[in-house]
Amino acid sequence: MRSLQHLSLALTLACTHATAAPVTGGALRILFIGNSLTYVNDVPALVTAIARQMGDSDLGTQMVAFPDFALEDHWNEGSALRALTRQRWEYVVMQQGPSSLPENRASLESWTRRFATHIRAAGAEPVLYEVWPQLQRRADAPAVLLSYANAAAAVQGRLAPVGAAWDGVLASAGAVPLYSSDGLHATPYGSWLAAVVIYATIRQLDPRTLPSVLPVGVAAPALAPETVRTLLQRAAEAIAAAAR
Repeated sequence: MRSLQHLSLALTLACTHATAAPVTGGALRILFIGNSLTYVNDVPALVTAIARQMGDSDLGTQMVAFPDFALEDHWNEGSALRALTRQRWEYVVMQQGPSSLPENRASLESWTRRFATHIRAAGAEPVLYEVWPQLQRRADAPAVLLSYANAAAAVQGRLAPVGAAWDGVLASAGAVPLYSSDGLHATPYGSWLAAVVIYATIRQLDPRTLPSVLPVGVAAPALAPETVRTLLQRAAEAIAAAAR
């Protein structure tokens, strides 16, 4: 995925093969296929942490994620396809880069279609995790949303409009920092917001029903409850807008 080529060497070396074993005890199994926008701050673990906050113990996750990978790279590398055959899944959450350019939009849809055949065969439903553009390209946010919405529609899957929720937060005065210092990856707050949108999309619930405190696992200072509620509101607005 060319938009992620400037990952720091340290991050690349640390996460050359970023995978996580399934969470034990979860009957609702979710496979994540992605890159550093999934494994930085461990978005799948944050989804599980949010579920635990809600008393939802019926959820387990597994991750197949590598630096700078697009879905085409996953297809060619093979680990994600093998994971799909090892057990039955309920949901498979996929992401690559922003994919705002026409050629990247076409690639996202094409490889989503290919994966969707195997995802359905595994008994699962595809979920498109819409990411965010780089900080200096924030104007691309509508194009990113369109690319992921098209891919989700092409396979009759679900759209988790994370980038749209980010855009709503960043447009607010005194916004919580979502971008890390590299202008691409998420702060712990940004990854938590991604997990909120993904969890709410899968469980089909209003994010505003989530607790107004960050779950254990967010490696950042606590936010005031009113700030958390504002972020949950932005997540709810993004999901509602994407459903229209």
